[in-house]
Amino acid sequence: MAEREQQHQGDAQMQSPKDDMVAFVMALEAALLPCLPARELQAIDRSPHPSHQIDVERHARDFMEAAKKLQLYFIGLQREDLPTNAEKLRKEIAVMEEELKVKNEIIKKNERLIQGWKKELKDQLDRHNTELEEV
Repeated sequence: MAEREQQHQGDAQMQSPKDDMVAFVMALEAALLPCLPARELQAIDRSPHPSHQIDVERHARDFMEAAKKLQLYFIGLQREDLPTNAEKLRKEIAVMEEELKVKNEIIKKNERLIQGWKKELKDQLDRHNTELEEV
């Protein structure tokens, strides 16, 4: 069983995060499998025989080590999913730059409209002045 566990640990180093998680779960399972049901553990706990006490402590230690590895793995996954502050700022800057580009285009369009209106008004004023001069 230890040989199989070592093989899985070696394989897990070369595989994807999903495979890492499977390896951690298998290690946790391997630590849990030798544990006895609660009644038997209580009986062993009360047993004066020192080897029983050592077995319980060893299984508890193995279980806690596997649980800690699994917890650290999940914390690592959680951190990978969260963008860093630099990434958040880059995205925010990109959004702001896009908004600025759109607003600049709107401003240019409105400036062209205003220039057209000015030209029309000037032409209309010139016509009115010409008509007034004729009268």
